[in-house]
Amino acid sequence: MIANQEEQLMESLRSVIDPEIGLNIVELGLIRNLDVDEDAQHAEITMILTTPFCPYGPQIVEQVRLVGNQVMSGGVRVQIGAELWDPSMMEEGAGGDWGLF
Repeated sequence: MIANQEEQLMESLRSVIDPEIGLNIVELGLIRNLDVDEDAQHAEITMILTTPFCPYGPQIVEQVRLVGNQVMSGGVRVQIGAELWDPSMMEEGAGGDWGLF
Protein backbone atom coordinates (compact mmCIF):
# COMPACT_ATOMS: atom_id res chain seq x y z
CA MET A 1 0.00 0.00 0.00
CA ILE A 2 2.87 2.39 0.76
CA ALA A 3 4.28 2.04 -2.77
CA ASN A 4 0.83 2.78 -4.20
CA GLN A 5 0.52 5.91 -2.02
CA GLU A 6 3.99 7.06 -3.11
CA GLU A 7 3.06 6.59 -6.77
CA GLN A 8 -0.23 8.41 -6.30
CA LEU A 9 1.48 11.25 -4.44
CA MET A 10 4.23 11.58 -7.06
CA GLU A 11 1.68 11.55 -9.88
CA SER A 12 -0.39 14.25 -8.15
CA LEU A 13 2.71 16.43 -7.79
CA ARG A 14 2.91 16.58 -11.59
CA SER A 15 0.11 19.14 -11.36
CA VAL A 16 2.51 21.61 -9.69
CA ILE A 17 4.09 23.71 -12.43
CA ASP A 18 7.17 25.91 -12.09
CA PRO A 19 5.70 29.16 -13.51
CA GLU A 20 9.02 30.46 -14.85
CA ILE A 21 9.94 27.30 -16.73
CA GLY A 22 6.51 25.91 -17.55
CA LEU A 23 7.35 22.31 -16.61
CA ASN A 24 6.06 20.38 -13.64
CA ILE A 25 8.24 19.85 -10.60
CA VAL A 26 8.50 16.08 -11.15
CA GLU A 27 9.77 16.54 -14.73
CA LEU A 28 12.27 19.09 -13.45
CA GLY A 29 13.57 16.64 -10.84
CA LEU A 30 12.77 18.98 -7.96
CA ILE A 31 11.29 16.20 -5.81
CA ARG A 32 14.38 14.65 -4.25
CA ASN A 33 12.75 12.31 -1.72
CA LEU A 34 9.31 11.01 -0.76
CA ASP A 35 8.93 9.18 2.53
CA VAL A 36 5.50 7.73 3.26
CA ASP A 37 5.01 6.43 6.81
CA GLU A 38 4.11 2.82 7.61
CA ASP A 39 0.37 3.42 7.78
CA ALA A 40 0.42 5.38 4.48
CA GLN A 41 -1.23 8.37 6.13
CA HIS A 42 1.60 10.94 6.31
CA ALA A 43 4.45 11.81 3.98
CA GLU A 44 7.65 13.80 4.15
CA ILE A 45 8.61 15.47 0.88
CA THR A 46 12.09 16.82 0.32
CA MET A 47 12.34 19.09 -2.67
CA ILE A 48 14.69 21.66 -4.12
CA LEU A 49 14.14 24.75 -6.24
CA THR A 50 15.72 25.53 -9.60
CA THR A 51 17.58 28.45 -8.01
CA PRO A 52 18.27 29.10 -4.33
CA PHE A 53 16.37 32.40 -4.39
CA CYS A 54 13.57 31.38 -6.75
CA PRO A 55 10.95 34.15 -6.55
CA TYR A 56 8.19 31.55 -6.90
CA GLY A 57 9.67 29.24 -4.24
CA PRO A 58 7.12 29.95 -1.48
CA GLN A 59 4.25 29.57 -3.97
CA ILE A 60 5.60 26.26 -5.30
CA VAL A 61 6.16 24.87 -1.79
CA GLU A 62 2.62 25.83 -0.79
CA GLN A 63 1.21 24.16 -3.92
CA VAL A 64 3.18 20.99 -3.08
CA ARG A 65 1.74 21.08 0.44
CA LEU A 66 -1.83 21.58 -0.81
CA VAL A 67 -1.60 18.86 -3.46
CA GLY A 68 0.07 16.46 -1.04
CA ASN A 69 -2.59 17.03 1.59
CA GLN A 70 -5.25 16.01 -0.93
CA VAL A 71 -3.57 12.61 -1.39
CA MET A 72 -2.31 11.89 2.13
CA SER A 73 -5.09 11.78 4.72
CA GLY A 74 -2.68 12.67 7.53
CA GLY A 75 -1.02 15.44 5.56
CA VAL A 76 2.47 16.11 4.26
CA ARG A 77 5.50 17.95 5.51
CA VAL A 78 7.58 19.74 2.88
CA GLN A 79 11.27 20.40 3.41
CA ILE A 80 13.64 22.29 1.15
CA GLY A 81 16.87 20.42 0.55
CA ALA A 82 20.27 22.05 0.19
CA GLU A 83 21.15 20.29 -3.07
CA LEU A 84 21.66 22.60 -6.05
CA TRP A 85 19.52 21.88 -9.09
CA ASP A 86 20.99 21.31 -12.52
CA PRO A 87 19.34 20.26 -15.80
CA SER A 88 20.71 16.69 -15.55
CA MET A 89 18.14 16.09 -12.77
CA MET A 90 15.26 16.42 -15.24
CA GLU A 91 13.28 13.39 -16.36
CA GLU A 92 14.49 11.90 -19.62
CA GLY A 93 13.08 13.88 -22.52
CA ALA A 94 11.83 16.78 -20.39
CA GLY A 95 14.66 19.09 -21.49
CA GLY A 96 14.05 18.50 -25.20
CA ASP A 97 12.05 21.68 -25.60
CA TRP A 98 14.96 23.62 -24.20
CA GLY A 99 17.47 21.94 -26.47
CA LEU A 100 19.32 20.62 -23.40
CA PHE A 101 19.38 16.93 -24.32
